[in-house]
Amino acid sequence: MTDHGFATRAIHVGQEFDPTTGAIIPPIYQTSTFVQDGIGGLRGGYEYGRGGNPTRTSLETLLASLEGGKRALSFASGLAAEDALLRAVLEPGDHVVLGNDVYGGTHRLINRIHGAWGVRNTTVDLADLDAVRSALSTERTRVLWIETPSNPLMKISDVAALAELGHAVGALVVVDNTFASPALQQPLSLGADVIVHSTTKYLGGHSDVIGGALVIDDEELAAKVQFIQFAAGAVSSPMDAWLTTRGIKTLSVRMARHTSNAQAIAEHLVGHPAIDAVYYPGLPTHPGHELAARQMSGFGGMLSVALAGGAAAARRFAESTEVFQLAESLGGVESLIGYPAEMTHASVRGTELEVPDNIVRLSVGIEDEADLIADVQQALAR
Repeated sequence: MTDHGFATRAIHVGQEFDPTTGAIIPPIYQTSTFVQDGIGGLRGGYEYGRGGNPTRTSLETLLASLEGGKRALSFASGLAAEDALLRAVLEPGDHVVLGNDVYGGTHRLINRIHGAWGVRNTTVDLADLDAVRSALSTERTRVLWIETPSNPLMKISDVAALAELGHAVGALVVVDNTFASPALQQPLSLGADVIVHSTTKYLGGHSDVIGGALVIDDEELAAKVQFIQFAAGAVSSPMDAWLTTRGIKTLSVRMARHTSNAQAIAEHLVGHPAIDAVYYPGLPTHPGHELAARQMSGFGGMLSVALAGGAAAARRFAESTEVFQLAESLGGVESLIGYPAEMTHASVRGTELEVPDNIVRLSVGIEDEADLIADVQQALAR
C-alpha cells in the first residue's frame, strides 16, 4: 500500500483481515510462546514473546509505513525506546548534542543514566546553527538529538539544516516526533536517520496505553537496536501494541481536530491581560512559524502560555480548569493541562533546561472548541 494516502495506510497497513475467520480486525496474539514444527521449525519466525509477536509486528509494519522508514520497533515506553537506541550506538567517552528545551525525561536518561557510564552531553539552542556546529565539533560526537516542536516551549528546529550539520561530523541524527506525529511531520524525508515516538501520546491517542517506538532508515542499525530490545526485554505487550494500532487508525482525523482547536485557543489567548506570551507555532508571531509551515502539514495540538502573574498565577490557572484535566502526559482525545516546572520537567530544575515557573502547558483535545475556550476563560478569570 505504499502508493496509498496517509489516512488509508493508517487504517490498512499491517492490518490484513484474519484468513481463518474473516475477522476484519486481526486478533490479539495474547501468548507468551509459540509451538514449533520440530526443533527450530518456527512458524512465521515466531519463537518466544520477547523476541516477536504478530500483534507487535503489525504495529511495527504500520509505523514504518507512516514514517517512511525501513524498520520500526515497538517498546514498552518512549524512554525504553530511547534507551535501546542509545545503548546500540554509544560507548563510554562518546558525546551527544541535544536541544536546550528537550523533554526532561530524555535529558535525565542521557545525563544521569548514560552519563554515569561516561557518555558526555551538550545542550544547545538548536535554532542557533553556529552554536550547534560548535557543539558538534566536540570529539566523538555520535548523536544529534532533535525535538521539534519542543516540550514545552514549542521551539521549531530546522531538521534538514541540522541533519546536514550532524552528518558532516558523522553523527546519527535523531528526531523525537512525538508532538507532531507522522500525520503532520515526517523527519526521515527531511534527512533524519531515526525517529523516536512516545506512542503513549498522539499515536495511541486515548490515554489508555504506555508505549514507545523507533523508526529507523538503516537495516544494520535496526538489527543492532533489535538485538538490544531482545536482550534487555523492554518490548510492548500484545495488548499495548493492539491498542496503539487501534488508536493510529483515527490519527489523521484526530490531528486535524487537535490542530484546529489549539489554533483557536492560541489566537484567543493572544493579547489577554493575564498572559505574557503564547507559545504556538501556528501563530504568525511565533519565531518558528514560517519554518513550521514548511516542514509540517499542520501546527499540532500543543501550546504553552506564560502567565503575567508569575508562578502563583500559573499554578492557580493550572488548578482552575474544568474541561482541561490537570494531569501528566498529552496527546489524548481529552484536553490536559500541566505545570511543567513541577510536573513533566521537575527533573531539570537547576539546569539550563529549567522551565520558567510561569509556564503552563496545554494539550488541546478534540472536544468542542467553544467549550475549551470557555474553560480557559473562566480559569483565567479566577
